[in-house]
Amino acid sequence: MNLHEYQGKEILAGFGVRVQRGIVAHNAQEAVSAAKQLTQETGTGWHVIKAQIHAGGRGKGGGVKLAKDLKQVEELAEQIIGMDLVTPQTPPEGKRVNQVLVAEDVYYPGDSETSEFYMSVLLNRAKGRNMIMYSTEGGMDIEEVAEKTPHLIFTEEIDPAVGLQPFQARRIAFNLGLSGTAFKEMTKFVSALYTAYIKSDASLFEINPVLKTSDDKIMAVDAKVTLDDNALYRHKDYNEMRDLREENPIEVEAKAVGLNYVDLDGNVGCMVNGAGLAMATMDLIKQAGGEPANFLDVGGTADAKRVETAFRIILKDPNVKAILVNIFGGIVRCDRVAQGIVDAYKNMGDSIQVPIIVRLQGTNAEIAKELIDNSGLAVHSAVQFQEAADKVKEVLS
Repeated sequence: MNLHEYQGKEILAGFGVRVQRGIVAHNAQEAVSAAKQLTQETGTGWHVIKAQIHAGGRGKGGGVKLAKDLKQVEELAEQIIGMDLVTPQTPPEGKRVNQVLVAEDVYYPGDSETSEFYMSVLLNRAKGRNMIMYSTEGGMDIEEVAEKTPHLIFTEEIDPAVGLQPFQARRIAFNLGLSGTAFKEMTKFVSALYTAYIKSDASLFEINPVLKTSDDKIMAVDAKVTLDDNALYRHKDYNEMRDLREENPIEVEAKAVGLNYVDLDGNVGCMVNGAGLAMATMDLIKQAGGEPANFLDVGGTADAKRVETAFRIILKDPNVKAILVNIFGGIVRCDRVAQGIVDAYKNMGDSIQVPIIVRLQGTNAEIAKELIDNSGLAVHSAVQFQEAADKVKEVLS
């Protein structure tokens, strides 16, 4: 589950990480009130108005602006809230901005003593260890830094059974070229950041930039946070942070009815039971010359209602030119699935305008094939993997 910047900063602050202070606002009036409150707390009259969407590169798209007085705060908030912000990480049409973060300006005018760093905590799946990735080149696209100056990216691997050791936090501060008070502050920052990552069951904490101020404070100016959905049952308060407006509406609908669905960019819809078989089916589609349009695991209770719901969700994608149903009848009987497909097809009527290929293997597979073949519907049945692949190729040609 992705979080907004202001939500990520709330979590960080809860674990002792110093963050750029800010208040979320949903309209221009709230933004002005937030700016007034921040001025009382910080003493500065300059504020940063930051669009809150689940995407990076907001500044490049015009979603981060500096306001020097309350009038500019109001004007910029009105300009940003409601806009469709386009960044390198959004769809071509952009994402609608529903709220902004009014944040304190932590860059003092004329101050040349500040430094920006990049830092993230994530899992190195190849080694089964957590990893802190960091660089002196903060404020830039880390992908660009990795491509042009890879020697400026450092990593610190952490054994999850042991945790972050003090010498590792010191090594990070040393590699960032810090000394004195800034060195000590960075070791505290790194330790608190790693604790936040572990305790919140996150899969990613990315801070870009981490700022060293002229008075040697270390703080998170931005926060990109992704939480592990499988651990949300331990964090009821975090689960309430989910913003469904930022998520794919088809995926949201599928999740609401208990379907495991991931939207993709292809032209062949998939309906499968079991994640492993679903991955193999996607490979099958690729080999047949198509592109999978989704990942969809209907689970072990593929009755008529569930199958119909799955069909309707797949067909919401206008790019789908065919649907491949690939079911292994272990727990669920193939004839029951076949009957569900037939009933769903009849219930949906003319709403199904694409060919459907059905491959059923396992319990009562022969009975299932007879049901499909004798249904009189425009459904192609297959037995072998290769046969299913050939039919996919046939209907796409």
